[in-house]
Amino acid sequence: MSEALTPPVLADPVALTRALVDIESVSGDEETIADAVASALRSAGHLTVDRYRHNVMARTELGRAQRVVLAGHLDTVPVADNLPARVADGVIHGCGTSDMKSGVALALQLAMTVPAPRYDVTYLFYEAEEVESERNGLFLVSQAHPEWLAADFAMLLEPTYGLVEAGCQGTLRAMVTTRGVRAHSARSWRGENAIHAAGEVLARLGDYQPRRVTIDGCEFREGLNAVRINGGVAGNVIPDECRVEVNYRFAPDQSVAAASDHVREVFDGFEVTVVDAAPGALPGLTAAPAVEFLRAVGSPPNAKLGWTDVARFAELGIPALNFGPGDPNLAHARDERVEIAKISEGASVLRRWLAGEETAS
Repeated sequence: MSEALTPPVLADPVALTRALVDIESVSGDEETIADAVASALRSAGHLTVDRYRHNVMARTELGRAQRVVLAGHLDTVPVADNLPARVADGVIHGCGTSDMKSGVALALQLAMTVPAPRYDVTYLFYEAEEVESERNGLFLVSQAHPEWLAADFAMLLEPTYGLVEAGCQGTLRAMVTTRGVRAHSARSWRGENAIHAAGEVLARLGDYQPRRVTIDGCEFREGLNAVRINGGVAGNVIPDECRVEVNYRFAPDQSVAAASDHVREVFDGFEVTVVDAAPGALPGLTAAPAVEFLRAVGSPPNAKLGWTDVARFAELGIPALNFGPGDPNLAHARDERVEIAKISEGASVLRRWLAGEETAS
């Protein structure tokens, strides 16, 4: 077992958060933390443990009627002079504290200390969530070991500040291209300015009225926005091409195909190329484990305004939600931090749900 993840540390979600933060694990460099997590899990006799690359899976085999997945990514964004972790005024500061080593700590502590949960549980700790999709550990596991993900319900321990965030938005990026005719700027009447033509694209965005969609009591707010613009040849040339990159965040009642059609409709008459898209996830709050979890939390869910890996579970037909102690507004920040009280509260909620106990230790 890793020296940092000793039995006393593994029993305390706060101490465990700090220990995990101190294991640097920027995307692509997760081997050390995956080794530590795997070693700890293998020391627990009630778990079956397996590993693929830097993705670690542990599961109970109790013959329960239902199985749930608790998943969290091990990687962080690059360190910004914010390691090692430090504690001050009831807060742990450091890279990954919010996103999402405090959530990983909750799952790992449960795995080590709840040998007989009410459901069979699969704990999945995975690599490379913070980088391109094809490197994402959850995606890689779904291709190489889809049986690891088989479940009736899944929970992603992303930062939600202790609230339940159900489902997630879909996301789509598209390039809207305007064309013109290149000419010398001293004789601009001989050309057609593609950048000027982009004004109509921006005008349509300015007039756009995004939908608000309520699903299972959760309100998803859509948005269609320009995020980048690129055009121009030289300081004395009328440009013949301009590209406006737009990002559409859409409610999970739409498919990627429907979202793509909508963007093309908004920009009818322009050249539109979808360059990247990912579907959203419906809230999935009717699954029996989700109902029990909401009872343990004691407060209604919110819609997840953003995209998370719950969508990967949704594509597999597994209802999923987001829940974690970190504040999403602090994710990736130089002053990233997590409140110790939120860690303790989250651990208590999860233990009530899985073990029927009122305290976190």
